[in-house]
Amino acid sequence: MTVTATSVDESDQLPPQIAPASRAAWLVRLVPALTAALSGVLLYVSFPPRTLWWLALPAFAAFGWVLRGRSWKAGLGLGYLFGLGFLLPLLVWTGVEVGPGPWIALAVIEAIFVALVGAGVAAVSKLPGWPVWAAALWVAGEAARARAPFSGFPWGKIAFGQADGVFLPLAAVGGTPVLGFAVVLCGFGLYEIVRLVVERRRTREIRRSAAAVALLSVAVPVVAAVAARPLVSDKAENGTATVAVIQGNVPRAGLDFNAQRRAVLDYHARETERLAAEVKAGKVAQPDFVLWPENSSDIDPFANADAGAVIDAAAKAIGVPISVGGVVERDGKLFNEQILWDPVKGPVDTYDKRQIQPFGEYLPLRSFVGAINETWTSMVRKDFSRGSEPGVFTMDGAKVGLVTCYEAAFDWTVRSEVMDGAQMISVPSNNATFDRSEMTYQQLAMSRVRAVEHSRTVTVPVTSGVSAIIMPDGRITQKTGMFVADSLVQKVPLRSTETPATRLGILPEIALVLVAAGGLGWAIGAGVRGRRAAEV
Repeated sequence: MTVTATSVDESDQLPPQIAPASRAAWLVRLVPALTAALSGVLLYVSFPPRTLWWLALPAFAAFGWVLRGRSWKAGLGLGYLFGLGFLLPLLVWTGVEVGPGPWIALAVIEAIFVALVGAGVAAVSKLPGWPVWAAALWVAGEAARARAPFSGFPWGKIAFGQADGVFLPLAAVGGTPVLGFAVVLCGFGLYEIVRLVVERRRTREIRRSAAAVALLSVAVPVVAAVAARPLVSDKAENGTATVAVIQGNVPRAGLDFNAQRRAVLDYHARETERLAAEVKAGKVAQPDFVLWPENSSDIDPFANADAGAVIDAAAKAIGVPISVGGVVERDGKLFNEQILWDPVKGPVDTYDKRQIQPFGEYLPLRSFVGAINETWTSMVRKDFSRGSEPGVFTMDGAKVGLVTCYEAAFDWTVRSEVMDGAQMISVPSNNATFDRSEMTYQQLAMSRVRAVEHSRTVTVPVTSGVSAIIMPDGRITQKTGMFVADSLVQKVPLRSTETPATRLGILPEIALVLVAAGGLGWAIGAGVRGRRAAEV
């Protein structure tokens, strides 16, 4: 029996005929996913230490392109990819010493909030004026992320990437929510302008209302930022103070930076005494007070007389009060504390950190986490307790508000100090745990935004760098290098003006969340009515 090759040849050639079309369709489906992830990476690149703040606009324009007109389910997936593209590189510093597990877990969890925003933006993208609803949804997502889980993690707020940008004055208008809203709105508005231009070329017509919304989405944030410039000032209102910021350095970087806790204390005392010698020699101006960083004395000076003597000697050498960052145990509870140490009276006031860091200063779900990984329980043997009162030290007549490290990321902690009478703000920090990563620059940018938000000088004393002095207009006038012993001395303005952002507090954020809820409700209602009409 003879078998012809005709049928076999035809069946063999079928897959090659179908495969190219399948591959093309697969690639078409892949483009939005790749664009979402890459636009998230672009957003990350806009953040410090780079000064490419304007890249946030094309990042959100591309995000708007991939989401517009899609189902909420597609928006959920694309939003998650955008979140991962942004947060994975932004938060890589969290795994510098503990490995990739916690870093990836944090990014994966935080990206869920961005995914939900993506679903919401996809839903409202069919509405008139969708850039407004979409930008408000982004702010709502940031508001949720700043509060949950474990009291929130607001790192990566859009506002914190805008310290060098033209939109920065809006921080004084409505804080980080208004600043972030303006940036996101402008990004979505840019995409809408491009979309309408392309559609007009195809159809030779364009709806005036849509064009007006698109143009206003870009123009209003820019004009508002220019109009807000008068709110930004570095003029003294309550006189000036000459402040000294001490960076003593640490024996080693990483998680064991405080393995030689006495050495860290000695380093900061030594740098203070070196500064005192320069003051005595007339090389440096006499400061009115001195600011040490967080964890500059991890030996409790109240329980350890030797540590107290070292601090007291440094205070007497410089002859002015020192704010010391200590770890203190009181009534069986552990506190991350700032101590006001007078050269004559000794310790006279304290501030206990209120917004403590989960998995760093306390361990949520301790028994569960310990069952998974005993390393965490060994790292955080005893949980820190939270303080309950704002911290404003009166130092040589100046009222200095204390915002300890991680607290600078939270709107309420900074505002509470200003509302309690702070004429300037100090953000004592310890970044030695994170080596030379971008973390210190990201946190420094937060302090610059806070300076403008509340129109206050902000000092940033850090154990290992970068320490800095920031004017009320957000300018860094002095800064140190990393992992060097150094000090900064400067006359700074004291101010008592309350910006609109200070007075309004949480109200702008609430208003934007309500706008987001209104847009989402409108989109859901329109979808239900559309389905009912189709059934009829």
